[in-house]
Amino acid sequence: MTKNTCTIRKEESNNPVLKGLSFKTVMASASLAALLASSGCATSSLLDSDNRVNTTTTKSVLSEDQIVAFGRPAQALPKMPNATMVIVGEKNSYVLTQGGTEMVNLLTNLTPKNIQVDNEMNFYVPNNDGYFQGEMKLSYAKLKDEFKRSDYQFFLQNNGKECTSASDQRINAQRFCFSVPVKGAIYPQVSNLSLIQSNYRPLTKPYTVSFYTQSQQNQVSRSGANTAQKLVLLPFALAFDVVTFPFQLLE
Repeated sequence: MTKNTCTIRKEESNNPVLKGLSFKTVMASASLAALLASSGCATSSLLDSDNRVNTTTTKSVLSEDQIVAFGRPAQALPKMPNATMVIVGEKNSYVLTQGGTEMVNLLTNLTPKNIQVDNEMNFYVPNNDGYFQGEMKLSYAKLKDEFKRSDYQFFLQNNGKECTSASDQRINAQRFCFSVPVKGAIYPQVSNLSLIQSNYRPLTKPYTVSFYTQSQQNQVSRSGANTAQKLVLLPFALAFDVVTFPFQLLE
């Protein structure tokens, strides 16, 4: 019996037709094994999906504050040599350490009544450690015949871009937009807030500044609760007096 079997195997190995069939059989078996293996991976992935383990990027608003005024520190702040501008809020004060000089330049050289500040002031707090970053946007519009050559020169020097809207065109007006990257630190409420509020008339519409952070979370189940965060002030920061700019910017 053993001899016959060996003979048959020898004939198969010498027979080109049988040899080709054997090769095809091996390849088919390998393909089937690969298919089963890939099916196993898909099943594993499906099982992982059943566990509801998903990584998501979550945006969380840490704080919102009502803007009262813009100003500058009455005295130099410790360790903040570049603090040239302050956003005065009802809850806290927000000191610009970068971009403040550019904003002051715009606000003091443009006619206040023609300035419109973007109502959406959303600042990013990467580490919630008392520091924020973002952009401040404003536009400046007048009738075309009121612009002078010096105005256009100022726009060129300060990266002003034309953003005339259809409504501006209907009244023969022209508009230029400015976007200033800013960074800053979060301080406690200014010491002379009551005095500032008594000197400033209420704004015609609410202007809000908000602060948000982003984080990646692994959600194991739908019932997983997220821990709420609060906006952190700059460590060891003390309240200070503010000198407001001599115009009512946001009315």
